[in-house]
Parts: sequence; C-alpha cells; structure tokens
Amino acid sequence: MALPLVSVPMKKNKKPSLVLTLSAAGLLIAAGSVAYWLLAQRQMSSSDLLVGANIIPGDALFAVSLTTDPQQWQKLRQFGTKETQTELDKNLVQLRDRFLTNNGYDFQKDIAPWVGDDMTIAILAPATGNKPAPKPVTTNKEDTASDQQSMVMVLPVKNPEIAKSILAQPKTLKQGKWIDRIYQGIAIKQSEGQTGQNFSAVLLDRRFLVITDSPKATERAIDAYKNKTSLATTGGFAENFPKIANYQPFAQFYVNVPTAAKIAAASPNRPLPAQVLAQLQNNQGLAGTITLESEGIRFKGVSWLNPNSQRVLVVENKAGKMQSRIPAETLMMLTGGNLQRSWRDYVLTSQGNPLSPIAPEQIRGGIKSLTDLDLEKDLLSWMKGEFSLSVIPATPKEGSPNDFRAGLLFMVQTSDAYGGQSLRKSAEASISQLDDVMKNQYQFQVQPGKVAGQPVVNWVSPYGTLTATHGWLDGDVAFLVVGAPIADKILPKPNYTLASTLPFQQTVPTEPNPTNGQFFLDVERTVKNFPLPTLIPNQQTLLDATRTIGMTSAVSDNRSNRYDIFIELKKVTNATSLPSPEGSKSNSVR
Repeated sequence: MALPLVSVPMKKNKKPSLVLTLSAAGLLIAAGSVAYWLLAQRQMSSSDLLVGANIIPGDALFAVSLTTDPQQWQKLRQFGTKETQTELDKNLVQLRDRFLTNNGYDFQKDIAPWVGDDMTIAILAPATGNKPAPKPVTTNKEDTASDQQSMVMVLPVKNPEIAKSILAQPKTLKQGKWIDRIYQGIAIKQSEGQTGQNFSAVLLDRRFLVITDSPKATERAIDAYKNKTSLATTGGFAENFPKIANYQPFAQFYVNVPTAAKIAAASPNRPLPAQVLAQLQNNQGLAGTITLESEGIRFKGVSWLNPNSQRVLVVENKAGKMQSRIPAETLMMLTGGNLQRSWRDYVLTSQGNPLSPIAPEQIRGGIKSLTDLDLEKDLLSWMKGEFSLSVIPATPKEGSPNDFRAGLLFMVQTSDAYGGQSLRKSAEASISQLDDVMKNQYQFQVQPGKVAGQPVVNWVSPYGTLTATHGWLDGDVAFLVVGAPIADKILPKPNYTLASTLPFQQTVPTEPNPTNGQFFLDVERTVKNFPLPTLIPNQQTLLDATRTIGMTSAVSDNRSNRYDIFIELKKVTNATSLPSPEGSKSNSVR
C-alpha cells in the first residue's frame, strides 16, 4: 500500500487546486475522517510538539501532521461502511496518485526507506513584514503568485544518506529542469520552467527534508528555523500543545485563529466586521491529536487565548451530575457547568458575528416578545448552576395517542455553582410570571398536578394536548419538559440512568476531570427513529457509519480550554487494501 500524502519535489497543478486539496485533506482528518484520542503521560519535550514545529513559520495558517505508518492508514479504512470506505479510498487514491504515482514515485520504494514516523503539511498565509523578502533566483509570475499562499511540507529523515541521494538525483521532470541555489549558506534544489508551481527542496541538518511550492516559502522556512521564529515559539503553542500529546497518533493539527480571522475578514464573500475581528484576536490557537482505537476515533483538543490578551477564563468545572438524573434510554444529552456564564461567553464571542448560529440580540428579543421576560434579569440571574438539555423518547401508552415521539427536557440547578445560597425563590417568581403569560396571552390551561407524588405544573394547549410540564428535582433543580409527557421518566429519580449505561461509559471520555460540560448522542438509535436536518455534505453516509458520539470539556486554566471527543464507528467486514497505483489510474477521481 502506498501512503497518499508523502511527496518529493515534483510537478503540481494550479495553486487554488493544491491549497483546496491539502486544506480539505487536513480538515477531513481533523474532523474525524469519518474528524477524534488517549493521552499517554510523558515529560514535556520536543517530541510533544507538532512534527516540524521548529521549521514551520510562526504565522502559518494551518498545519497537519500525518502518520506514515501504512498499518494505521489500513486501520482507518476498517471503520465505517462500504460507502464511507469507498469515499475515503477515492480521496486517498487521488492524493497518492497526484503526489507520487503520476510523478514516478512509489512510497514503499522511494519514501519509506528514509522517512520518519510522521510528516507535516502547513499552509502559509501571505508573507507580512516591513522589510522586503530577498529576491529569489527565479522571478516569474508563478513564483509571485505562489507567495500569496503557499505550502511547506516537512519530512523527518531517519536515513540521511538515502534522503540526500534522492535530493541529489531527483526524478527527471516532464517539463522544465532542476537548478541549484544557496540561501543563508544552505543548498536548495529548485525546479524551473514548469507550468504551475516551481518546487523547492532542502535538507536541514540532515534531519528534515523540507519541500515547498515556492522559493519564498523555502526561504521563510529557513529563516524560521535559524532565527527561532517558528511555530514552536508562537505564543502559547509550546505550553498548550503538550496537553494533547499522545503516543503514535494518527494525526495532529494546529489552526492559527487570528490569522484565519484576518483572511476571513478580507474575503469579499463574507467579511468579518471590525469588532468581530478584534474579539477573535483574543484567541491564539486551536490544536488537536487524533488516534485510532479498536472501536473508533479519539480526539484530544485544546484552544488557548493570545498571551497578550486582556481576556481571561474563569476556571469553573462544576458539571457532571445531570447524566445521573436522566433515564438510560436518553438519545441525546448536552450539559454545562454554569448557564449564566455560558451565555456571557456566547455574547462575548457572538455579538455582531455573522458566523454565529443565532445572534444574541435575536435571542433576547425573541424571549421578550414571546414571554415579556427579560432574559438576563428574569431568567439567567438564577441559572448559575449546572444545566442540561436532553432528548428522551416517549413510551407509547395504549389508548393514549401522543403527537410527539420524544420529549425535550431542560434542567438547571438554581444554586450558586460554588455551593452558595439557593436562588429558588427568584426562580419561582420568574416561573410564576411565565405561567401567567401562557394562561393569559396564549390561552393555555395552567394546571397543577402530580407525578410520582411530586407536585408539577402542566401547560395544556387550547386543543387539549399536554404540551409542557415543569417542576423541581432535589429541591434546587428546575425542569421543563416540552413535547411528549416524559416527566414520569425523571420522577422519581430513575434507577437505571444514562450514566450507568455501557454506551455512555464507553463513549463519553472520562477526561478532563473535573469537567464543565459533556455531550452524548446515540447516533444509531436517533437516525433510526427521527429525521435529522441536513447540515453537511454526505451527512447520511457519515451518520450510517457512526454508532455514538461523546465529548467532555473543561477550562484547563485561565487561558485555555480542553476537549476530548470519541466517535464510536461501525466496521467494514473484510476491509480490502487500498487499490494499487497501477489499478487506480483508471479508477481514481481526477
């Protein structure tokens, strides 16, 4: 099997195609390759950083490190269904043929004997700075264009002699020729006269073969390596990336948030407002590690603020109890540690942001117009504890038709997150106001009732259908059920809870602990019983390959957040090997 993403100097297609292909490949893997992760405790060292982090320029837009182990790639292909395997094979074959086969290279013969365990591809944003960059030897239009956005590929070398010989005698180009030049005392092999990009390659300290698609990108990589202005020295990178380090990962990635925001702001299609760009400058990086396990894909992620940002995070990890209040048959659960603070964070990052799913002002206005209540003063003021949102299927009852197949359950603890005084009186006053609105404005019947001996209030629509139920659990947890009448599934407290089920325990990560939020979705049961809106391309194919999804998050410190995600996947029976280069030339997607 030939690894698809390893490359040596060769001819490429036009720049937009290359960047889109590499970005898509990185995002596909970063998202789980379906984009996610066991942490092996090790001492902090250079091995805990992204491969080539000391070479990639610090202002790189995106970087992804991929394993060169064919067995791991074969393991990836065992997950999913025949349909997802076919889609994955199309991408792998296309990339392998473009980077290797079509240019006369074979991974096992030409690359495997000298390459290390991982390789890294980075996308560089256009160069910035006051002083002009040194003029390269070749000055054609293609070199100028390639400097606008370029690629750097770093391949660790485990056999310097073989790598040196390949660099000294590269394959003959179908078009153009190879030339030699020197930059800062380092020899560079560079292609010239090709249609498309002209590639450069350099061997740094006999330990790294660096390949780029423009002469200027090569010079930027050499400068970053020599001047210590690489990704490894970027604010917060060396401190945060080791938090997600793992032994023999399948992939690792890094996203430069402020640089990505600047590029998005400059986009003519969807520019970011100045105030949004300013907010995003508070964030510095997003990084993740992907590992393949026996039952699925694990992702460990970390995001951190700019070291110079005035904003700090509140270290408050108080979630983890709600999953023990809901029944085992729950299809979906989302929890958080402090709803009031979560809302403030959402407002801070979403105010005026066109990329936000719902603008904060729309939420405020909608609640005000529907209920005449002020979101912050009347509701969130007492919602300072853990909260959850769950979807629970209804149990059909003979002779009792129901218009809803599931109930939506919202729960929130009214006590202060740090064990302070209960805010139940404030909550009861607001809920009473809400009862009056439902009765007087919408003509609902507001009827007191009991479930398992506990008092509740039912809202019944003018047509006689039980629409909602609210009440209290354990004295300080308010709940609201909308849709199917499933209050009897939480009152009394269920003996068999979601937290005690095997799917939850095997899917939702136990780290980080303590946590400020968790997520669980039984994809297999949900898709089977409920139609879902289409949000991404090939969504149904990906859903058909997935069993469950679990996530655990926490505020790591006052400048970083941690995320662990596990995706349990189905497996392909008798997974085949990747088609050979000879057999794939006529079948691969061009």
